[in-house]
Amino acid sequence: MVPKSITFFCLFFFGISNVAIAQFGFSHEIGAIAGPVAFQSDYGERHDLSTNAGNTGYGIGIIHYLNFSYKAECNCYTPDTYFNDHFKLRSELSYNKTKLDHFGRWIEGKNSLGKEQLKAMHGSTSVTNIGMQLEFFPWSIRDFTETIESWAPFISLGGQFSFYNAKASSTIGPLGTPLTTFPKYLTPTDDRPYGFSTESGAVWSIVSSVGTRYKLAPLSDLMVDLRLQYYFSDWVDGLKPNPALYKENKSNDWLVWFNVGYIYYLQ
Repeated sequence: MVPKSITFFCLFFFGISNVAIAQFGFSHEIGAIAGPVAFQSDYGERHDLSTNAGNTGYGIGIIHYLNFSYKAECNCYTPDTYFNDHFKLRSELSYNKTKLDHFGRWIEGKNSLGKEQLKAMHGSTSVTNIGMQLEFFPWSIRDFTETIESWAPFISLGGQFSFYNAKASSTIGPLGTPLTTFPKYLTPTDDRPYGFSTESGAVWSIVSSVGTRYKLAPLSDLMVDLRLQYYFSDWVDGLKPNPALYKENKSNDWLVWFNVGYIYYLQ
C-alpha cells in the first residue's frame, strides 16, 4: 500500500505544476525513466570494483517538466529571457531497489569465521523518492525544440524526500549473535542495538545529474541521464558500524543511477 506521505507529496507537487500552468501560461511535459542503479553503501569494500559491480539494482520513475519557453494555452513562445530559454523545472516520483552483499578482500583468501559471516550476510534496500530538480540547458531550448535530431545537454540540481525499506539477514542464522554476525556490526550505533537494522524510514537527499536530450519528433524527446543522489542518512542500506569506533565508516549512503527516458510534450 502506498504511504499517505507519498500520496500527499504527489498531490502537492503536481498540484503546484497545474496551478502554475493555469496562472502563468507555462507548458508541460511528461515522461518515464528507467535504468541500472549502483548503490554505494557499507556493504563491501570502498572503491572496490567488485563491490560497485555487485551491489547494483534498478530504478524506474515518472517525470514532469515545467517548460518556461512555451505557452500551451496560446501555442506561442513566452518572452525571450535567458531563464525561459535555458531552464526547466522537473518534478519526479521514482523507485529503486538494490540487493546488497559483501565483496572485496575482506571475504577473499583463507576461510575464517569472520569471512564466512560476511559472505553469509545479505541485505536489500528499496527507496521511493519524490522531489524536484532545476535543469540548466547551456544551449537554447527554443532552438532545440525547433530542430529534429538535435541535442540538448543539461545539468541539474535539486532535492528529494525519500522513503526507504532496508533489510538485513544471514544464511547462517538470525543476526545479532557472535556466531552469525561480524563483530563490527554487533556494536550499538545511534539508537539501534546493533550496527545493522531491518527498518523503514524517511530521509532527505540531494540529487545532481548530467545528461542530454535528443529530439525524436516535434513533440517527443529521448533522454539519457547520469545521476548522483546523496542521502542525509547512513541507515538507508540497513548498515552503520559505529563511526566512533570504525573510522572507515565516514560517509552516508549514496547512489549512482544511469537512466534512459522518453519525454512527451503536452499541448
